[in-house]
Amino acid sequence: MSTLEQFLPAFLEEVVGDRFGRYSKYIIQDRAIPDVRDGLKPVQRRILYAMYDSNNTPDKPYRKSAKTVGDVMGNYHPHGDASIYEGMVRMAQPWKMAHPLVDGHGNWGSMDDDPAAAMRYTEARLSPIAMELLRDIEKRTVLFKDNFDNTTKEPVVLPSRYPNLLVNGVSGISAGFATEIPPHNLREVIDACIALMNKPGMNLEEIMEIVKGPDFPTGGMIMGGDGIREAYTTGKGRIYVRAKTDIEDLRGGKQQIVVTEIPYQVVKSRLVTAMENIRIEKKVEGIAEVRDESGRNGTRIVVELKKEADAQGILAYLLKKTDLQVTYNFNMVAIVNKTPKQLGIMDMLAAYIDHQKEVVTHRTQYELEKAEDRAHVLEGLVKALNLLDEIIVAIKASKNRQDAQNNLVAKFAFTDRQADAILTLQLYRLTNLEITSLEKELKDISRKIAIYKAILENEKKLLGVIREELLEIREKYGIDRRSEIRGEIEELKVNLEVMVTPEDVLVTLSQDGYIKRTSMLSFTRSGGELESAGVKEGDVLRNLLEVNTIDSLLLFTRKGQYFVLPVHQIPEFKWKENGTAVVNVIPLPKEDAIVSIIPVKDFEQSASLVFATRKGQVKRTELKDYQSNRSTAITACKLGEGDEVITVAFSDNTKDILLVSKQGMSIRFPESEVNAMGRVAAGVKGIQLKDQDEIVAALWVSGDEGEVLVVSDLGYGKRTLLLDYPVQGRGGKGIQTFEFKEGKRIRPNGSELVGALWCKEERWLTLLLQSGELHPAVSTEKAPLDERRSVGRLLAAMDKKDRITGLFVRSEQA
Repeated sequence: MSTLEQFLPAFLEEVVGDRFGRYSKYIIQDRAIPDVRDGLKPVQRRILYAMYDSNNTPDKPYRKSAKTVGDVMGNYHPHGDASIYEGMVRMAQPWKMAHPLVDGHGNWGSMDDDPAAAMRYTEARLSPIAMELLRDIEKRTVLFKDNFDNTTKEPVVLPSRYPNLLVNGVSGISAGFATEIPPHNLREVIDACIALMNKPGMNLEEIMEIVKGPDFPTGGMIMGGDGIREAYTTGKGRIYVRAKTDIEDLRGGKQQIVVTEIPYQVVKSRLVTAMENIRIEKKVEGIAEVRDESGRNGTRIVVELKKEADAQGILAYLLKKTDLQVTYNFNMVAIVNKTPKQLGIMDMLAAYIDHQKEVVTHRTQYELEKAEDRAHVLEGLVKALNLLDEIIVAIKASKNRQDAQNNLVAKFAFTDRQADAILTLQLYRLTNLEITSLEKELKDISRKIAIYKAILENEKKLLGVIREELLEIREKYGIDRRSEIRGEIEELKVNLEVMVTPEDVLVTLSQDGYIKRTSMLSFTRSGGELESAGVKEGDVLRNLLEVNTIDSLLLFTRKGQYFVLPVHQIPEFKWKENGTAVVNVIPLPKEDAIVSIIPVKDFEQSASLVFATRKGQVKRTELKDYQSNRSTAITACKLGEGDEVITVAFSDNTKDILLVSKQGMSIRFPESEVNAMGRVAAGVKGIQLKDQDEIVAALWVSGDEGEVLVVSDLGYGKRTLLLDYPVQGRGGKGIQTFEFKEGKRIRPNGSELVGALWCKEERWLTLLLQSGELHPAVSTEKAPLDERRSVGRLLAAMDKKDRITGLFVRSEQA
């Protein structure tokens, strides 16, 4: 047989699946998930039992941690010493355990995530409450199993005379399962157990009247009554844990925020660093100093504020942006009958009560056996004392001890156990006093036997014993609730004024797409003239907005997208500087361009935005629909194929919309004819266009005052009274607003319109040329006042081959 033929073929998936299945079973059952009965993971159980077995109890001196770790590793837990010591450290830290199970002496770490000293330096012993987990373990209350090398026995579970799973909580991660059970108040959990024993049919609402929610050792405020109820029902739920804070007044009109309790499992040093970074990076205006004044008297973090700072606003920001408020997710998984299960609180309490029934039953059986054995011996001794003389004669006549025992059994009908007790009887026990005490002891033991039998025969009495012992523990170890429960989740609203100093500024956007924010001081120092604004050569300001740093800008693009840009996020430049390309501020695609900028102070105001597209569609949507925290592009308007947005404007639903087309048509209709619709709607038809025609301008007009100016691609323009544009119904063909000259001997006035403007006073226009250059500013007064169907007059002379492609009002303040 060749070497190869000695191997059996196997599929990798099967081998890996089998091996990983075994491994995951092991770590679920024997490493990361606690038992529902005692609430302990195997390593914790082994540490506590090893300490108990070596008499490392609260009434004895502290013992080196290294010795305990060695005992655990050598006898019960064949893993690394680091993992054993980590388990021991956690059980000794009062900020992680509601009731520490290990009484540590030395450096056992801190809330600042300082590690505990090495095990060779620290000392420990069991805490008094840990003894309640182990109480009665020697009375056959729990099963024992062989340890890993079959040299000794270890308990499968501890008697756990109080509901440790809920009281101390647990967290762990294994293969496919994780668990997160928060600590609870000892008094509340014991009261709930007793209530459930008294009335097994209790519902969750009644239990929640007793157990209000988790009780974290670090205190804090718990919000989310629905989350607690969901967790107690299904085992999964979410709550918010908030630090306990107070705002104190200082001398000189200053205030400070004082934190005295932080959320569970939050590292204090990291929390302080996070708040200090907010101060350093000036994400919030008004923090003067952050100090950690924690000491022997407990936690105390101080955030000192500058004069006139908004203390409530800063506190709301810190709660939102740091771990002063965290979410806690329940995931209550425990081992039930060797299987991981997600449990609600009712299941946990029921499992614990069943465990206690077993523990007390086994203990009572053990004590009954001991008592019956002792009663049997006492009965023999009492009988022997009544027949003392005959017994002495019989013993004297015996050859040896065994013969004497046989004679007593044969002559007086004693059992071997009684005969052995008689032979070991000391002579002083023959006094009258001792005889009386033996009779009294027999009577007492008989009474105990009756009690034990009654407990075993009657479940009510059994539950009565459990209840009584739980009440003793409640009385001895119960503490007041540390975490405050608040049913409602308080929404955190952070005003922008807290993060940004309100300041009036100028924002400009140039034709080539350069944006900047400039302070009023820089504008004034530069001469306070719009013409002195810094732009690249050949560029010109297209938009000038006077806004505040706490405002937002809505930037609408040609392709129907929009961006929400908070003013304070626009880079600041001096007035005479060019600014930065807008693509450095928002992710604007190369093929897209900004067509309108709308400044917004309050999104909740009752206003609408109206869109006009090149193909004559108009759409009105409420302003609040455009509120967003996203910094990426968002759809503002649904566009048809080949269509694009030409303008977006604020609307109060009182004006008329005047659309002007490339081929010289126009229509005027009331805004009210455009009903409000959703943000991504396509809108409705504003004008019926001929083939190849498109909209070049959308004007918002009202009343009869003012004139409508139109300009052609060859620079011809004219003004017509608004009065000459009658209000029509939306969606019609419209009326002519410009007449194009045609013919061989006639000088043409253009082939299409490039823009229009409603003006009541003189305005200066910037004309965009096909060559990419900008025509010098042209006054609207240069255009003749004429009827609608007129040919206009030349406003801007240009090269014969050049054309005007668009126009806008120069340095117009929006």
